[in-house]
Amino acid sequence: MITTLAIANYRSLRELVLPLEQLTVITGPNGSGKSSVYKALRLLADIASGGVVSSLVREGGLDSALWAGPGVVSARMKRGEVPVQGTVGGKPTRMKLGFAADDDGFGYAIALGSAAPSSVPKVFERDPEIKHEAVWAGPQPRAASLLVQREGPNLRVRDEAGRGWARVDRPVPGWASMMTEHADPRSAPEMLTVREHLRRWRFYDHFRSDADAPARQPRLGSFTPVLAADGADLAAAWASIHAIGDHDALAEAVDDAFAGATVTAELQGERFALQMRQPGLLRPLQMAELSDGTLRYLLWVAALLTPRPPPLLVLNEPETSLHPDLLPALGRLIARAAAQTQVVVVSHANRLLAALEAAAPESGYLPLHLDKQLGETVVANLRADELPRWSWLD
Repeated sequence: MITTLAIANYRSLRELVLPLEQLTVITGPNGSGKSSVYKALRLLADIASGGVVSSLVREGGLDSALWAGPGVVSARMKRGEVPVQGTVGGKPTRMKLGFAADDDGFGYAIALGSAAPSSVPKVFERDPEIKHEAVWAGPQPRAASLLVQREGPNLRVRDEAGRGWARVDRPVPGWASMMTEHADPRSAPEMLTVREHLRRWRFYDHFRSDADAPARQPRLGSFTPVLAADGADLAAAWASIHAIGDHDALAEAVDDAFAGATVTAELQGERFALQMRQPGLLRPLQMAELSDGTLRYLLWVAALLTPRPPPLLVLNEPETSLHPDLLPALGRLIARAAAQTQVVVVSHANRLLAALEAAAPESGYLPLHLDKQLGETVVANLRADELPRWSWLD
């Protein structure tokens, strides 16, 4: 399980270290940094597929994504005794992302900065460059527990005895992660483990429900244990849960939200489609007839009751376009999923938050309330000594 998430110099997240539990709920007012935490998790996942640099470019480039305030926010600035101002000199700003796991797991950190103009062709000189990466064992980043370390193009791994370092002869280009350039199961099995763990993280964010939404259209389908991010294979995923997953939970999730209703996956010719039967109606409703909120709820059911749970499931504002009366059922569904996988929920819907708190187990549930101070995101409901210890190793 991921126990710590650390982010530095990414948008409003100047230096944010968050504890994570089996079910973590991140909330706060608009503009508090919730979406930036979600995006930071997605950037971490992109590293494993070699896409972190291109993802940052799509965000407007490194300059756009970097923290825009001073490198050091002093206590006097926070008290309003002196104006907020930067310092002269110092090292160039780097954006940093990292996480640590429990005692039996591995941690990972990455630092990205601007490329040296002479090191890349002119047309790519605005691209971010990976400056540092590290993999270590245990819940805290420490030099003594380092297993793999990358500084610029240079990569080294622990030798077979585990007491010294062996340098990897092949340099790592600045636009590529060591995860994709050197995943050697013999010399660096820990890095391969971390890479595969990241690749299995799963994200769901704002399902479409308009008339042309992919989920409304009957589609050719096959065995689908994992719902696609856009929900296009909803009917096939529903049929797969019924076949190899918890079909009782599937029926209960529908009845919890729509008393007496049933939803089934049917074949229309060669295409999969869902039908919803409700008490009092003489025929089933087709997907095109369902309200936006009903469709979105069914998409969340298929996502959360997957027969193949990921190691980490991240949900961004799942309450969007749902009727408030559906939020308690959704909260119970999310809490149920958290019994099988680690879940992070980003939300600002009070009714959903109350439902999650009521349905969550006594242990393994952690609400995090974010706020801003002088433009910087902070954890408002935890003291400094309740936050995990963290040290960037670059």
